Amino acid sequence: MDESDFTCGMDVALTVMGGKWKPLILFHLTQKPQRFGELRRLVVGISEKMLIQQLRELVSDGIVAREDFRELPPKVKYSLTKFGQGLAQALAPLCAWGTAHIDAVASLTTRRKKGGRRAAHPL
Repeated sequence: MDESDFTCGMDVALTVMGGKWKPLILFHLTQKPQRFGELRRLVVGISEKMLIQQLRELVSDGIVAREDFRELPPKVKYSLTKFGQGLAQALAPLCAWGTAHIDAVASLTTRRKKGGRRAAHPL
């Protein structure tokens, strides 16, 4: 893909961040570098296969650094690169919005599960 394939900045960001799991992985890596097993516990609901795939893509895209200590048993630590730190900072307001509206969104998802109509907005 080259820059002429993108329609806007959001298109660029979603190319790197697309999917449910990558933002959650980044969130946990903003706290501190994490080992694979720690990430598997922190990112609730992700399968081991999906975590491996998502981490490989993030490493390949230069968002996450992978440090292999070449030990037995294997010890690998993941951390954000400078490029990844910038992306994590861009996601911080989205995280803050989610935290501020957690009750309203929980109410919406409960209503959807019960087959209720979707409100125009929860507030």
